[in-house]
Amino acid sequence: MKLIDWISSSLRAKLLTMFVILTVIPLIGIGLISYQKSYNTVYANSKAGAVLVADQLAQEMETVFTDTGKLLELGKHPRVLHFLFSQSDTYEDAKEILRTMDSYRQTYKYEGVLNITMINLYGRGISERRGVFQLDKNPLRNPHFAYLTNHPDAVLNVPPPDASPLDRLDGLPYEDRDVISIMAAVKQRITHEVIGFIVIDLDVSVVKQFCDNVSIGKTGFFYIVDQNGRVIFTPSQLERSVHFPEQSVLSGLAVGSLTGYVDSSKGVPKFIFASASPTTGWKIIGQVPLQEIVEEANSIRQLIIVSVVLSIAFAVTLHFFISSRLTRPLQLLKNKMKLAASGFLEAKVNPTGKDEIADLGKSFNIMLGKIKSLLERSIKEQEEIKKAELRALQAQINPHFLYNTLDSIVWMAEAGKNDKVIRLVESLSRLFRISLSKGLDWIPLEQEIEHVHSYLIIQQMRYRDILDYEIDVDPNIRSHSILKMTLQPIVENALYHGLKNKRGKGMIRVTARAAGGQFIELAVQDSGIGMTPEKLETLRTNLTNRHIPAETGEEVSGGFGLHNVHQRIRLYYGEHYGVRVESVELEGTTVTIRIPTKASDDG
Repeated sequence: MKLIDWISSSLRAKLLTMFVILTVIPLIGIGLISYQKSYNTVYANSKAGAVLVADQLAQEMETVFTDTGKLLELGKHPRVLHFLFSQSDTYEDAKEILRTMDSYRQTYKYEGVLNITMINLYGRGISERRGVFQLDKNPLRNPHFAYLTNHPDAVLNVPPPDASPLDRLDGLPYEDRDVISIMAAVKQRITHEVIGFIVIDLDVSVVKQFCDNVSIGKTGFFYIVDQNGRVIFTPSQLERSVHFPEQSVLSGLAVGSLTGYVDSSKGVPKFIFASASPTTGWKIIGQVPLQEIVEEANSIRQLIIVSVVLSIAFAVTLHFFISSRLTRPLQLLKNKMKLAASGFLEAKVNPTGKDEIADLGKSFNIMLGKIKSLLERSIKEQEEIKKAELRALQAQINPHFLYNTLDSIVWMAEAGKNDKVIRLVESLSRLFRISLSKGLDWIPLEQEIEHVHSYLIIQQMRYRDILDYEIDVDPNIRSHSILKMTLQPIVENALYHGLKNKRGKGMIRVTARAAGGQFIELAVQDSGIGMTPEKLETLRTNLTNRHIPAETGEEVSGGFGLHNVHQRIRLYYGEHYGVRVESVELEGTTVTIRIPTKASDDG
């Protein structure tokens, strides 16, 4: 009850309580969400990283068995086929086969291969360890050979203790060394009938190293199971107390119906996952305590909790310190200042009292009045500057081809081409009539198009061999008002900097279309020489500059005229409008002007 009374009687207590509610609760919520998101992300990445290690091990094991499998090509060697099929081979034949085996070893550098053996269906064989030999037992009594007889295209990868079937038939073991046997049938070339078998014995260490050399976390490990889910390879230093998953789970991992899961049946939860080796048909199984792969996530959780607690403590302390020194008039003054900063200059303060804050409010009101007066004066000055700048820009866009046109008229008159003289003079008359337009800055789009048309007629009569043109205007926008002399400088650039630099006749196409009901797009497209990417980039850079120094005398593909038009459009329509240039070298240039449908008057 006393707490409620204290809160209701103190503005500072109210602000502090509100701040705690509005700040502490969101901070706690953000902390919980951040923890959950980060935990899930780290947990998923940790599992993905462990699976990736298993995939890399499987790939390395694939490489070992794929490379070793190249030795099976010995079964296609003519001398081997002759040895297995015939009973009349000589000592030199056997010696040649052994040399071939050694040649393969030298070529592929097989350090883990212990022995290579070929044996026919009658128990007669040859190997690196024993040379030529004869078994006392029928080799088909071995289930692996029997399987290969019925499935001659199969390749068997047999782990211990089922490996080295020949040693078990004749009682010649590999001392204390376990081996992996790669077995395949040898077929007669023409009939494809099985005539024998090839057996490659690998030292078990070439596979066991994958389990011994790689671990996960602190106590996690990898082991290998065969197609039936039987564990065939484990790390050499594996503790006996380690529990493997149930046989049903191992079988599911072996056949691929299960790729990964969390085992909580015995002891601490464990993350168990599998990666396949297609060549051998075996699976590399990873097993690691779940706590070890989420250890980083737990560290992040602790960091987030500490950060949230410290943030809350700091925020509450800071707000308590600030709120104890603020008053309501100062807060009101702050709000008024925000309104003024957003552009609302009528946000004046009604000061009460005679203290420093009241004086500050009066000074603020005086400042707003002066700012408003200065803005009004600045707006008028800017309008005058725009008009003066516009007049200067327009002065640079007067027709500069009058002299050449008059020369053409004189030449045609002397040549007796009266019809062309009349047409040329009429076009020139319309051109200058529209250029003057009684001093108006705005004319209908229809007159601007007529102005461009007259200009193109004059230029086509002068450059008949290089110039064709088309004009396509949407009838619905012909009455729309537009700045005078907007298109003619663009068309002039297209002619002088596009078509005149290209061999043969070119085309200038002028189009005007409504775009989306709020904009009008004017485009001048030429099939001229175009621009390189470097020149186009320079032109675009110049367009963004407010002024291009006249004394440089440099012009990039008509950039000076484009710059004038671009600046005029921006002065009247605003900074969001202007000229856009696209060009492809040797293909042509397109200049697009986008203006709003609602135009201004020039006053």
